[in-house]
Amino acid sequence: MNITTPKKRKDWIKYIIENEGFICKNINFILCSDEYLLKINREYLNHDYYTDVVTFDDVVDKDISGDIFISVERVKENAVEYGVPFDNELNRVIIHGVLHLIGFDDKEKPLKEIMTKKEDECLLKLLKF
Repeated sequence: MNITTPKKRKDWIKYIIENEGFICKNINFILCSDEYLLKINREYLNHDYYTDVVTFDDVVDKDISGDIFISVERVKENAVEYGVPFDNELNRVIIHGVLHLIGFDDKEKPLKEIMTKKEDECLLKLLKF
């Protein structure tokens, strides 16, 4: 599931969004440190913990736009913890943020299970790119 070029990753993200019936408008991916993302998590979400991704949506109807902040440090640690290559874990976190933009939620266990299954489906589709 390794993506080697930004174009392939962009095409994959656009495909996932369109396959869900939405239009990909403008998504900004901001790669940052643990401390920076913790600051955002505290300031905007009132969460006092480290996380790998925070998504802010600017979705209007079917037009998908937003900002997805990703902690590179957290992705590296997760990759080691789960025994997967960094790029695989980065792809999972990227698509996790995109799924939030199109309406998936993971706040409760049943919803988290649905979202994880959807992430897995999206990652399998990555193989065609």
